[in-house]
Amino acid sequence: MLRFRNNNTKEPMGFVYIMSNFSRSTLYIGVTRDLANRVAEHKSGKYEDSFTSKYNCVYLVYCEFYDFLSSAIAREKQLKKWNRAWKDELIAKQNPTLKDLYQDFLDGILDL
Repeated sequence: MLRFRNNNTKEPMGFVYIMSNFSRSTLYIGVTRDLANRVAEHKSGKYEDSFTSKYNCVYLVYCEFYDFLSSAIAREKQLKKWNRAWKDELIAKQNPTLKDLYQDFLDGILDL
């Protein structure tokens, strides 16, 4: 597993991400150190009883990068408290067409 590290503190870096289903009616907010691997797990249905498997949230529609995992965790908690309209607005700013950003992330096109 690829794990990013902050060279100054050796604290792991982190990502906050939002997954959605085909109709974009359900959102899942998560945090991880390895976005590529974690999204691949969601897409493959690795955890059959998980929320993302149950609601087929296999599309990466939003992500943020943080130098410190603790900052990413704090942001995840903040976003989970937001109402749906605020989340939709946040997603639309980065991804107005609501496309799956996974391949762009893998290709290094997504500017975080």
